[in-house]
Amino acid sequence: MDNISFEDMPRILREVYKKVEHLEILPTQVKSIDTEDQELMTVKEATEFLNITVQAVYTKISQREIPVNKPRRTFYFSKSELRNWARDDRLKTQKEMHQDAEIKMKGNNKRFRV
Repeated sequence: MDNISFEDMPRILREVYKKVEHLEILPTQVKSIDTEDQELMTVKEATEFLNITVQAVYTKISQREIPVNKPRRTFYFSKSELRNWARDDRLKTQKEMHQDAEIKMKGNNKRFRV
């Protein structure tokens, strides 16, 4: 860093103060993100989050397609698990399906060789 003159001190002190304030705020923001992801939701809240009907949620529960917790008689959903489930449950592109088929065909050819 360059030599700092006495006249520069107030400006530099303000910059340091702003950075310290910003650093004090960061941990609270990170905690709020963590607690939000671990938040449990009811069926109604999950339907709003996923934008699907209540019946669709119960169907997915009965077919074990969706991550759910049932501590007693009530279903609860973890927001982070639902987010991951929705992200991972995407449809494959034609190219990806073609590549998967080629891999399976190559595997089948090895099995039948003499």
